[in-house]
Amino acid sequence: MTKTLKACPNKPNCVSTQATEKQHQADPIPYTGSKEEAKTRLLSILDDTKRTTRRTVETDYIHYTFKTWPIPFTDDVEFLFDDANKVIHFRSASRVGHSDLGANRKRMNKIVSAFSAK
Repeated sequence: MTKTLKACPNKPNCVSTQATEKQHQADPIPYTGSKEEAKTRLLSILDDTKRTTRRTVETDYIHYTFKTWPIPFTDDVEFLFDDANKVIHFRSASRVGHSDLGANRKRMNKIVSAFSAK
């Protein structure tokens, strides 16, 4: 895997599996089976999530935007498949503001749980 996700800014409103700062760190999503099966499962979860818009789907990369509620801010959520290690890296970040009160981490915890349950 040569592609990496953008680094989190020096603000607490971002979480990433490729972050080096403890406040931003998260574990990647493990998968079994083929990358295509994992991708289909993840896309199904994301498409079924409220206030999401699919932006980009490539061989190893997915990008969605999420609208927060009740104040409609836009957050970017990206996924990068590392088929050699059978994991999906992710980054979820607010476009504006400083703190997100843990919203990006909570969102990703829900997505990881849904992926693991399918």
